[in-house]
Amino acid sequence: MSIATEMLTLATEARDASRVIATLSSAVKNELLLKMAERLELNAANLQQANQLDLQAGRDKGMATAMLDRLELSDSVISSMAGGLREVAALPDPVGEVTGMWVRPNGIRVGRQRIPLGVIGIIYESRPNVTADAAALCLKSGNAVILRGGSEAINSNRAIGEVLQQAIADQGLPAAVLQVVTTSDRSAVTELLKLEGQIDLIIPRGGEGLIRFVSENSRIPVIKHYKGVCHTYVDAAADFEMAERICLNEKAQRPGVCNALETLLVHRDAAAVFLPQIAKAMARAGVELRGCERCCQLVPGMTPATEADWPAEYLDLILAVKIVDDFDAAREHINRYCSLHTETIVTRDYATAQRFLREINSSVVMVNASSRFSDGGQLGLGAEIGISTSKLHSFGPMGLEDLTTRKFIVLGDGQIRE
Repeated sequence: MSIATEMLTLATEARDASRVIATLSSAVKNELLLKMAERLELNAANLQQANQLDLQAGRDKGMATAMLDRLELSDSVISSMAGGLREVAALPDPVGEVTGMWVRPNGIRVGRQRIPLGVIGIIYESRPNVTADAAALCLKSGNAVILRGGSEAINSNRAIGEVLQQAIADQGLPAAVLQVVTTSDRSAVTELLKLEGQIDLIIPRGGEGLIRFVSENSRIPVIKHYKGVCHTYVDAAADFEMAERICLNEKAQRPGVCNALETLLVHRDAAAVFLPQIAKAMARAGVELRGCERCCQLVPGMTPATEADWPAEYLDLILAVKIVDDFDAAREHINRYCSLHTETIVTRDYATAQRFLREINSSVVMVNASSRFSDGGQLGLGAEIGISTSKLHSFGPMGLEDLTTRKFIVLGDGQIRE
């Protein structure tokens, strides 16, 4: 069977299965997720055995330590995967929810009801735990899902998929509600992206290169998240101790994630005191600062920033720093260079905070809180399917509701149009 035929068969089966899972009750879906969690824990040793094949292959290819860490299915990762399934099972089911109902002059009642999208394709890199997280959210929201992980995790993803499918079989459901693409042939992705009649949405998770490839080659709507160029603006009315804690957490806790701080903007009236303070704190954390000309004058030895630093997503212990004259200058810088991911203001001035919330239009906007909270789990969505930095059809961290759409429902009593 050719790759094209294999992907078409897989997607066609997923389409048929999607009609089954769309009609399941919340109780049945929740029981399925709980069985999946139980199966993962019971099969931990088998999962880790498969994972060792991927880890060894990664070491043989010289994979970076950080990437190997993302790839490993440790006891804690498997426990977290199972916990994520249980968390999603405990969340309210959005399917069937009626969001608004109004009465027309002729007496008909009109409302909108949430329904599943249908078939969702997830294309992702490195982290095999995404297999379980994505499955949980897609199945709870009544969708069939096709999972295509990276070749570096093929054995791990295949093993996780088999365990989850065992739970599906135990519940008497069609196996095609959850399918894992088991070939590492890259043409499988290209073929999947052509199947607009069978797949309703594609969600890529990974580096900018992967997401651009998917966006440029897909005939299917794509949720895009190219980069996380996150900004924090320290206002003249900021509490500097609070600002230091927030900025350190944003930059140094996990610098390699998309919600880490990449550019720090400081009001000119705060710069003389705050910049030397934060520079010392960042130096202790091993962070290299790249500053504008005014920053370099206040903090001797700071690396001068270039134009390339302002739109940069470093994913490393590097931070761009700029002094701005006022709120308007901070807003203009953010609007020019942001990736619509997450922006933060630190201030004790209520009016300025409200302006920031109104006038900054990234997918997550924060006041006096770390950008590291820009995460579906941290925001109360349960496991996260991804973060959308495009405004259609979802914007920001995506939970269960974002994997549904709404249809109109009309309730009448024999009315006809005159």
